[in-house]
Amino acid sequence: MEENDLKKHCKVLLIGGSAGSLEVLMAILPNLKPIINFAIVVILHRKSAEDSTLENLIAMKSTIPVAQVEDKEVLKSGFIYVAPSDYHLLFEKNKQLSLDVSEKVNYSRPSIDVSFESGAIAFGKKCTAILLSGANADGTEGLKAIQKAGGIVIVQNPENAAMPFMIQSVLSTMTPNHIMEVDELLDYINKIQ
Repeated sequence: MEENDLKKHCKVLLIGGSAGSLEVLMAILPNLKPIINFAIVVILHRKSAEDSTLENLIAMKSTIPVAQVEDKEVLKSGFIYVAPSDYHLLFEKNKQLSLDVSEKVNYSRPSIDVSFESGAIAFGKKCTAILLSGANADGTEGLKAIQKAGGIVIVQNPENAAMPFMIQSVLSTMTPNHIMEVDELLDYINKIQ
């Protein structure tokens, strides 16, 4: 199946990142076209606390509505979801979102690996994932699971990442479908429909 055919079958776009990734999101979000046939889910490492600053910032910068994540909420196309602090965000096959307070993975909750692996199981080849800047190895195992399930795996070009370690961890163990600059990520997301 060609790349364009795969993009047309995307039901969820997962974006994971840590240190240095917020700047990339702030460059992309204001320029995104409305999304119709898929949802965007953002999983960023954040401090442990009840803090909705990230959700508010994304809502201010995006023309796409930001939905509050509630346990057992059904994932809906056309929205951006942000993994809340201090919870792992999981996907169920019936498109429900689940929040989990189990142990931290890669020193993080939410963990990118946990969400990406769950997305691979729930959405298979209809899952696309982007990994951005970060300073640990979180995301590597999750991207492997998505690629194994037939989904599309994209990483930010590590040469232009504020913290390239997370991306280099991926590149040392697998070959993503794409390595992209920030403007290429924006163009790619805007072509998914």
